[in-house]
Amino acid sequence: MQTVTVSDKGQVVIPIEIRRRLGITPGCQLDFSLEGQVIRAEIKRQVAPTKIEDGFGMLVCKRPGERRLADFDVAAAMRESDDDRP
Repeated sequence: MQTVTVSDKGQVVIPIEIRRRLGITPGCQLDFSLEGQVIRAEIKRQVAPTKIEDGFGMLVCKRPGERRLADFDVAAAMRESDDDRP
């Protein structure tokens, strides 16, 4: 068990070993409850359903003309993107 100090704002730092083991990353939400003198924190895991339109605009192809998804080579596009960086 590790001891941490509460800040003036009531904040604490979750030890890195615990964050890594539980997969707690920036933006994760925790639910807190009080059980007697024990504070319980649970990771709130909500997976929002995705829709096809959520991916619109993620793939960019600069070639003119009609294209099909089957013609798109993701690996080549990523290599080209890396080549374009300064």
